[in-house]
Amino acid sequence: MVLEVLLGILIGPHALGLVPFDGFVATMFTFGMGATLFMAGVELEFDAIKGRPLSLAVVGWSISVLLGIAIVGLLHVIPQVHAPLMVTLALCTTGLGVLLPVFRDSGQLGTAFGRLITAAATLGEVGPIVAMSLLLSQGYSTWQETGFLLVFLAILATAIAVGLGARPPRVLAFLGRQMHASTQLPVRLSLLILAALFVLSEEFGFEGIFGAFAAGMIVGQATGGEGGKALRAKLDAVCFGWFYPFFFVGTGVKFDVAALTRDLTTMLLVPTFVALLLVVRGGPVFLYRNAIARAQLVPFALSSAVPSLSVVVVITEIGMRAKTMSPDVAAALIGAALLAVLLFPPIAGVLLQRTTAPVSSAGTP
Repeated sequence: MVLEVLLGILIGPHALGLVPFDGFVATMFTFGMGATLFMAGVELEFDAIKGRPLSLAVVGWSISVLLGIAIVGLLHVIPQVHAPLMVTLALCTTGLGVLLPVFRDSGQLGTAFGRLITAAATLGEVGPIVAMSLLLSQGYSTWQETGFLLVFLAILATAIAVGLGARPPRVLAFLGRQMHASTQLPVRLSLLILAALFVLSEEFGFEGIFGAFAAGMIVGQATGGEGGKALRAKLDAVCFGWFYPFFFVGTGVKFDVAALTRDLTTMLLVPTFVALLLVVRGGPVFLYRNAIARAQLVPFALSSAVPSLSVVVVITEIGMRAKTMSPDVAAALIGAALLAVLLFPPIAGVLLQRTTAPVSSAGTP
């Protein structure tokens, strides 16, 4: 992902100038952004995070919000930081769409550590999206947005219930036959749900990524178990192989590297935001001291601090569109998010390997 972003920076208008951020690239960037949240919703397993993992995640994200408000309130004295609420939400994100593939490929997703980090990342992804939709919307009042949110959640709950219940053998057999036919009907239906909820959420005044995540939840719950593996594999191919690169390369294309070097304050904001991501989202790791091994606390904090690039990009776009966030601060936030995605997962992975190696060699279950 980071290499794709670097490629986008290289070919973008702020470097070689080969690809402008407009037309086809901008459209596919939006689709790619939705796909990252869609696959995060597909991968989400409520049975794995319900109970203690979810309760710890709720408390942890609440602490992150309080930490973010306190710290960003101090940053408000910096002339360029005029949007403390937006910066706080950006610092409170966790990239569920980034972490799930990493932990799934490393075999950690089904472990106790994986379930806890999945729950924490879910709150770090969903919480900022909902808060952003309610607090940063320009179209409706907060009370109207709350009402729309309840209606949208009711539609989502109904869709999940229908998806779970409407699975008669004949329908499943029909979809199974179409899975490997040229119609690819299950794949097309999944993408139709993604497009429909993406548009519907924007019509309700929310960001489209909220609808994309909800669509992923519906498809994920309706296709759970062994019977849904074939569809999930095809969705992996479509989203990871086609849509994801447009989002990450597009992020690099639109990223203004020069903005980071315009003045000393902006240059210092990048490492400052990286450190604050670790403090704000990694700080609540003390809640997990009795849930995981002590050696896993640092990897957990690093993983929790991996930001959601899609949410950070949307927050900065809203801030610049409303003229409450300067382009320099927006560039610093995105730059910090890129650095965190580059640094935190590999370091956490190395530390996790060190914690599991002694266990496997000793044969401890």
